[in-house]
Amino acid sequence: MGVQTISALRRIQALFIRSGLAEEAGNVQAAEGGGMAYFEELYERYATDVLRVCYFYLGDRQKAEDVCQDVFVRLITTSPQLQEGREKAWLLKVALNRCRDLWRGAWLKRVVLGSPAFELVPAPDEIDSLADRQEIMQAINQLPAAFKEVILLHYYQGYGISEIAEMMELPEGTISSRLSRGRKKLESILKGGDAR
Repeated sequence: MGVQTISALRRIQALFIRSGLAEEAGNVQAAEGGGMAYFEELYERYATDVLRVCYFYLGDRQKAEDVCQDVFVRLITTSPQLQEGREKAWLLKVALNRCRDLWRGAWLKRVVLGSPAFELVPAPDEIDSLADRQEIMQAINQLPAAFKEVILLHYYQGYGISEIAEMMELPEGTISSRLSRGRKKLESILKGGDAR
């Protein structure tokens, strides 16, 4: 088990203990002993993607890390039966739902997003300058949530329209429409307009 994974498991275990959830803390301790190689594999494979999507959605590294941790805590505590090859989709769906919950919270709406420079850069793309990348990320962050989510999943996570539709439990036509409208809104923002 990797050092990073053991550290993450210990943080999750401490969180359970502080919350008075001794049974769940024991499950994490069993995972440390090798009983949850599956969790380790999913964490090693997808934690960076989950963190990237959360950070890009929320614009705050610390909140993104908290959501990422919440996603993997939920994975441990609920032990869902994940379809092979669809694990990343489940993790990202849970992450997006949690990000939406935070975004809707009144306390987050008072925070000025986008003021610090973004630390994480999306998956490799063809944009050459850091200033252009930051401008695009800030523009995407200004999009309404429905458009931001499909753009993140399609362009930065590589999901197709049908996969996004299944993940978000929406018709494919809705996803296609949101992608198209999101691109137009993004173009408007980048040309100096607004997201409306």
